[in-house]
Amino acid sequence: MMEKGLGIEKVSVGALIPIVDLAKWKAKWTIEKFIGDYKSREEATQKGAELIEKLEFEGNLLLNEGINAMWTLICGGTETAFNNANARIGVGNGTAAAEATQTGLQGASTAFKAMDSGYPSYGSNQKATFRSTFGSTEGNFAWEEITVDNGATPNKNLNRKVQAMG
Repeated sequence: MMEKGLGIEKVSVGALIPIVDLAKWKAKWTIEKFIGDYKSREEATQKGAELIEKLEFEGNLLLNEGINAMWTLICGGTETAFNNANARIGVGNGTAAAEATQTGLQGASTAFKAMDSGYPSYGSNQKATFRSTFGSTEGNFAWEEITVDNGATPNKNLNRKVQAMG
């Protein structure tokens, strides 16, 4: 005698709706070169310094160490802030292509400068502006790369751009 078997089949239908927040990183760099030594762009302008060259270019690559530092700061963790007391703009003569795993400038020659007074500026227009002034005796080599870091220690680099800057 054969028994009837009972079968149970479960079927469920659902929708997977991923939540995706899209953030865009857009970097714009401006380098202004004046004749003479000045502590800031404002001082050069006030004293009528001759602007001999203005370079503008876009783009850079966020570095993993900078991304991780940003998320640590955003989430309230302990990290050195990219603020006026710590942040610096660094330039170097390295020409190696930018890679997210790099931990700073790649060139044999580098120079870093602290932020000008009042920088970085942030909190409006969805942007942050970093600005440093290099004197005529600083960074005297071909500028081929640029970064923003959060100080001499622990020196986490936010980004790196490879570009001939003179």
